[in-house]
Parts: sequence; C-alpha cells; structure tokens
Amino acid sequence: MNIWGRILKIAKWSVEITAPKHEKCIICVAPHTSNWDFILGLAAYKSLGRKANFLMKEFWFFFPLKYILKAFGGIPVPAKKKSKSVTQEVVNLFKTKEYVNLAVTPEGTRSLRQNWRTGFLYIAYETKVPVQLGIIDYRNKRIIIKDEFTPTGDIQVDMDYVKKYYSNYLFAAKYPEKFSV
Repeated sequence: MNIWGRILKIAKWSVEITAPKHEKCIICVAPHTSNWDFILGLAAYKSLGRKANFLMKEFWFFFPLKYILKAFGGIPVPAKKKSKSVTQEVVNLFKTKEYVNLAVTPEGTRSLRQNWRTGFLYIAYETKVPVQLGIIDYRNKRIIIKDEFTPTGDIQVDMDYVKKYYSNYLFAAKYPEKFSV
C-alpha cells in the first residue's frame, strides 16, 4: 500500500475501483459538492498507482502551486475561453498524448445545478474512449469507480443514462442539498 492508500485507510475511506485501467478514458465524477471531492478522488486513484488528469481554472496555476497541480495531472483552463474551444483542445490532447485519464465533474460547480455540462460526452464520443462513472460516497466513506460505458453520440440519451446512474447516489454527496440529477 502506498502513502495515498495509507492516508485513506487512516481516514477510514475505502477504495472500490474495479473498472479496467485504460491508457485513455474519461472519469465522470459525481456528486461534486465539496473541494474535498478532488482530494479524495485523487488519493483514491493514486492509491492504485494510476495517474489522472483534471481540468482546473487557470487562476489556480500560479507560482509555486502550478508546479504541484501540473505534477498531479492538472490542465489549466482560461476563464475567458469558450467551452467549445476547451472541448476541442481536450480532444486534441487525447489524440496527441499516449496516456490521458481525464477526471471531470459534469456539474461543473459545487453548487446546486440542474443542467450538467456535456463536453465530456462529446470528447469521449469523438475520441472513442470509454466513460467511467465515479462516485465519492461520503455517507459510506467509499470512492467507487466500477462501471463504464461507451457514448452513443446522442448527447441527450447519453446524459440521461449518466443522470439515471447517479440518481442511485443522491445522498452520497458531502452536501446532498447541493446535488441534483
């Protein structure tokens, strides 16, 4: 067990990641209601010796924090950038890099949001990578990634599938009142 696994064990969290390891995939993580989601998800993935990438506001990539965030797989996103160009940049990243396991939070915010972002589905469909479905379950202190699917290209059908999946975890959030499918 590495240091990440030890930290989670001391905190009494279990890691239930049984989805296959891929060189390229998207890890959809919900519910997302706390900054702790990032830390717990990163620790869980690293406890298995895996590396994840994540998108984060460029604002956070200042000296010296930018070196730490990039070492952990961070990809800065400029605040003024249009979402379509970010999506295309990530598609290009998947096409040019050998290893990309991109963790995304479709809610896009820690606040209550009914309409989830769909860029991850476009990216997965265009790059032909699977989407793994991850859960940070505060109620039972579990980090889970066991299921995955391949998007059909019909964004509404795919998003309905994702939301239906997460409807089984409405009370898993640290702040359930901020989570809705």
